[in-house]
Formats: sequence, structure tokens, C-alpha cells
Amino acid sequence: MKIIIVGGGAAGIFAALRSKEVNPEASVVVLEKGLQFLAKVKVSGGGRCNVTHNCHELAKLLQHYPRGGKFLREPLQQFMPKDMIAWLQARGVIVKAEADGRMFPETDDSQTIIDCFMQEARNLGVALHLQTAVQHLERLPDGRFYVYLKEREPLIADRVIVAAGGSPKLSGLEWLIDLGLEVVAPVPSLFTFNLPKNPITALAGVSVPEVRAKIVGTKLEQQGDLLITHWGLSGPAVLKLSAWSAHTLATVNYLYQVAISWFPAMKEDEIRTYLLTQKATSKKQIGNLSLDLPKRLWHFLLEKANLQPDSFWHELRNNDINRLISLICYDVYDANGKTTHKEEFVTSGGVALSEINPKTMEAKKIPHLYFAGEVLDIDGLTGGFNFQSAWATGHVAGTSAGKE
Repeated sequence: MKIIIVGGGAAGIFAALRSKEVNPEASVVVLEKGLQFLAKVKVSGGGRCNVTHNCHELAKLLQHYPRGGKFLREPLQQFMPKDMIAWLQARGVIVKAEADGRMFPETDDSQTIIDCFMQEARNLGVALHLQTAVQHLERLPDGRFYVYLKEREPLIADRVIVAAGGSPKLSGLEWLIDLGLEVVAPVPSLFTFNLPKNPITALAGVSVPEVRAKIVGTKLEQQGDLLITHWGLSGPAVLKLSAWSAHTLATVNYLYQVAISWFPAMKEDEIRTYLLTQKATSKKQIGNLSLDLPKRLWHFLLEKANLQPDSFWHELRNNDINRLISLICYDVYDANGKTTHKEEFVTSGGVALSEINPKTMEAKKIPHLYFAGEVLDIDGLTGGFNFQSAWATGHVAGTSAGKE
């Protein structure tokens, strides 16, 4: 039996390894159109590879997938983060959990994961081919497949696993549409917010521990750390919000407003009480604030409220207090466009999940054709969730394809 895997990324390589484990006699071939295997693994987590997340409760794990959570219940039941940790450990790779739950190899080097996978492929006898682009699939009357390649002779396969990754444009998925499969038009997920020429970009490098970010006019909001950059806003709160808002923001061509609550630990009336108390009792300048906000940010908000940091608290008028409360609780910015978060580029969209059997990852309409990874309409938040989806769907697809 010959199994061809289209795509040499995380899901494709893992599916190939699993196919060969299940059926050592099978010929397993990975076709990667690019110049290297596991390219996203290489850059993930700043080159450390955020291999999975330290979340071991299925219900909680599924909450980290803006799209595909319900579908993933079955694949994840078959291959949870603990299974990935055990798989790596059995091959000499130890992973560690950080405070936020992200998990990395102890070496803090993504090459450790790549070397592990490549060595396993050599041990099992998986054939790996770079610069081999698949252009079209044709199902033959006997149930096998012609796999048409760019500038090469077509191959014949008994089983095909498509793990070609996400495509930024629908045109990149037309070869799957030609098979009669429904495809959800792709849009970017996990991106940062561009605030062109906004004065806040002068604070580039300032990090705020916990904010609440909201897309104005919607119920979409997320909390977490925020990083101010040269082009706008980034950090976990923004990346999570971009994921949940991916299709909403695409429909408005990325022209929208984002509201930031800079100190969500306190309610608006609590902040009012705090500021009025400062006004009534403090003899200090307003540039001094005991709330846990970066000093540069606080001075920026004062300037935005037309107040000088060297003014004194008792000099503030009620209108000044109201402006400060508004800025602390609901500071609105006009966003225009997005910037890809290079380490975590993910697309929302792909092969519709209604086309796939989640217990086997096989296409319902096309026997012996399987799917895994980001080519599906599945995307997770930053933190190792997208890789865990790749491992789980790759494991199930490889298991199913490898069976006689």
C-alpha cells in the first residue's frame, strides 16, 4: 500500500510517522512544495517551538479554538497534550511548562523537535521530498488516486492525506474545490492591530500586564497582556481578539475601532472613587499614580486628557476626572489594517468540517482521502493550541490511512 502525504509541515510529518507506525509495510511518502520541512515549527515561539499547551481537560482545551472546537472533540480525545508529551519523551525529548501554560522543549530550541521528527522518519523509512508541489488529485475508478505534480510525472497512491497547511487565498484551495469539497474562504487569524500614525505608537515597547480589548459595536472582547508596538497594538489580548474576530474584521476590510480598558481589575465606579479620593487627599502631582499602569502610558493618557503630569491632584476639576475615567475604562482607537504575527501566522478557513469524519479524518464523499492540520477550517489561539490540533488530526489521519 502506498500512502502519499501532501505537505511537510507539523500535521503532515506527524501523520506520515503515524501511518508508518500503524503499517510498517506501507510505502509512506511526504511531498513538500517548499525548501524545508516543518518550517512553522522552526519559527514558532521565537524559535523555541511552543509544541503544545499544559491543558489536560478536554472541555477547557476546546475553548481555545475559535473555529473547530466542537469538531476537535473526537481527534483530541484520541490524542491529547499528554499524549504528545509522552510521544516526545519516549524519543528523548523532554518538554517543560511555563507559567502561562505554554510548553517548550527543555532545550528552548525548535531544532530539537525538528531533529526528533526527522530522525523518526529515517528510522521508520518515511520518504521525504522537498520542492515537490502537488497541483491536482484525481480519483481513479479502482479507488486509488493520481497525484499530479508540477513539472513531474504523476504518482499513484492508495491513500492520500492532505496536510497542505493554510492558504491565504481561496485560489490556493481550488484543487480541493475541484474534488467537489466545500471550502470556507480563508481569512487571516492571529494578527496585530494597525493604528497608523496614532500617537500611542510613540510608546512602542511598553507592555501592560492585563487589559480588556473590545471591538467597538460588537460583543467581541478578550483580556490579557498588551504590547504597544511601532505600528499599533499586539500581545496576547490582541492576538486572541483577532482570532475570535477574524471573519468580522475581514467583512469590514479591517477598518474598525478597538476600545481598551487599561485597568479592568477595577470597575468604573471603583476607579471614580479612587480618583476622587486622590483629588481630596493627595498632595502629590497627578503624574504619580499608584494604580498598576506603566508610567509612560499614564503620562500619555494624561496628555490625551489635556492634563499636565506636574499638575496637582487637588487642582483637578470634575470634568478632568470624567475624562480620565473614560480613558482608563474605554480608550478608543481607530484601526486600519492588520500585521501578520510572524511566529503565529494562522488562517481561518479551509476545507469545511462538514466534509470530514472527525473519528477518522476521512472525507465523507471520497473514501481513502484524509485531511489534517490547518488546511481544515480549524484555528486555535496562540499558546500551542494550533500545534496540538495538528498533532491530533495528524495522528488520527495517519492511524486511519495506515490501516489495511
